[in-house]
Amino acid sequence: MSNNRKMLQESSNPALRIRPRVRWGVLGYFLYIAVFYGIFVLNGVDYPRIGESEQTLLLWYVAPMFGGAVLAFTVVTIYGWWRPGLAEKRQLSRWTMTLPIIMTVIAIVNMLIADFTRVTPLMWLYLFVGSILVGFNEEMIHRGQLLVALRSRFGETGVWLLSSGMFAVFHLPDMFLGLGAGALFQVMMAFGLGSIFYLARRSTGSLVASMFLHGLWDLSIFSHGTSSFPIAGMASPLLAIAGAITVLIILRREKRRNSAQSVSRPVG
Repeated sequence: MSNNRKMLQESSNPALRIRPRVRWGVLGYFLYIAVFYGIFVLNGVDYPRIGESEQTLLLWYVAPMFGGAVLAFTVVTIYGWWRPGLAEKRQLSRWTMTLPIIMTVIAIVNMLIADFTRVTPLMWLYLFVGSILVGFNEEMIHRGQLLVALRSRFGETGVWLLSSGMFAVFHLPDMFLGLGAGALFQVMMAFGLGSIFYLARRSTGSLVASMFLHGLWDLSIFSHGTSSFPIAGMASPLLAIAGAITVLIILRREKRRNSAQSVSRPVG
């Protein structure tokens, strides 16, 4: 109950332009989908070929991410949710950073072993810009403004399940943009990896950590293009499973601890 009271207090913060409600977070989510996939479709994306050349990176990586960044920035500014969207008041123990750190190491190794002879300087520029925007956009939408909205109504387990689930479903349209049935696998992986991004926010107290990890991960994936099979792709299923199970265990323990504290706290 103490966590619920904190959520209600945050939701009624007079500094926020719009009081957090689930409908506003869902609206931001669907507006982002419309802008992002709208640009994807207009530019004729073929998802498996995104990292293939300078042109594909510009049209299919940087362009949709730039449009999404404008949308995300506008939505959060109108709502006035920058502070609760970026900062985490209910920070987890430091040991919960383990999976985010492992994911970071895998992403770095994934890049160290790759053959980048075909990657031009302009491609690197597009890769870095696009990856920075990926981290900002998708984390601000799914684990920033959406978390703020969901916390106005749900407990933290529900917040994690819904935000991670919506992050996973966000990738489903890729089925019609070149991935085919492979998009179903991507959706499942997105739920688990999204859980690790959630851990990055909760364990560090800042969404910036989630943005960095997400951007680095996508950089390590797309910089491979079609030239090699990335180790990150092989590690994704294990990371996804570990992420989902770990978050569930952590949140169950957190709930029991908060319940015990509420019972032991003297009334009045």
